[in-house]
Amino acid sequence: MSQSKIYETERLILRASNLSDVDLVINLLNTPKYIEFIGNRNINTTEQAEEHIKERMLHSYENFGTGNFTIIRKEDQKKIGSCGMYDREGVDGLDIGFAFLPEFEGKGYAFESAYKLKEIFVEKGLDKISAITLKENLSSRKLLEKLDLEFQEIIKIPNDDADLMLYVWEK
Repeated sequence: MSQSKIYETERLILRASNLSDVDLVINLLNTPKYIEFIGNRNINTTEQAEEHIKERMLHSYENFGTGNFTIIRKEDQKKIGSCGMYDREGVDGLDIGFAFLPEFEGKGYAFESAYKLKEIFVEKGLDKISAITLKENLSSRKLLEKLDLEFQEIIKIPNDDADLMLYVWEK
């Protein structure tokens, strides 16, 4: 998957994340829900955000051909969150993940972007998509089920003590 690839839905643009997304990364990674359900990444400065983008996002495209997409609302070109397919250690198959700024939650943007990515990857031949979430993250669990992923089991991934719910969709 090309790092420069852009996809669209009715209301959204999905663009491969890049260094122009520094402000979004700082804001998104410091929202209360991100810290509670995904973890505190301690990204507080422009320099830290740039490093995070280089090491986590751009590196993923180079090594795995996929990664994080910045979600942009068409009506005003506002960056509202991220969604992506990740090659995550300890998870079999590509892992779909998403996070949105609080003011854009509950508007269907996460489903719209995640559904588009699922559709794209299935068209490219992917026959299994996984996702992990904490049991307490009810909105994430509901979204995964709406995407037709089914709960499989509780797992742990390397370098993380949390019990995670593993959801899977298979063709």
